[in-house]
Amino acid sequence: MSTAFDDADFPAYTMGRAADMIGVTPAFLRSLGSAGLIEPERSHGGHRRYSRHQLKLAGRVRQLLDEGMLLSAACRIVMLEDRLAAAHRRIVELGGTLTADDDADLPTSTHPDIATTRYYPSPRSGRSPSAP
Repeated sequence: MSTAFDDADFPAYTMGRAADMIGVTPAFLRSLGSAGLIEPERSHGGHRRYSRHQLKLAGRVRQLLDEGMLLSAACRIVMLEDRLAAAHRRIVELGGTLTADDDADLPTSTHPDIATTRYYPSPRSGRSPSAP
């Protein structure tokens, strides 16, 4: 039997509880709302209520901020990661398959030409060995 609490999008957590669960302050959660990343549901009394999915996104933003990213950049990255994951789920729902190359959790390798820096000539290129 499935309940509303099994649904990752069910707004089950108050702001204080949500902040405690992911180790942030309520002000941090409000800032994510202001940044447009998550829009919490409201209880009948007007209090913010967060879902597990929203808390997962907030936790990922916190991780990126800890790595030195700006809030706007972290929110954009998390939003794009979430959209990509949703697109992958939809592809599978429609009967498509994903290959290892489609896995968003694996880093994309850099093209060999880009990885090798050859932007500037060597300081001694074109000079004879005896030239100063």
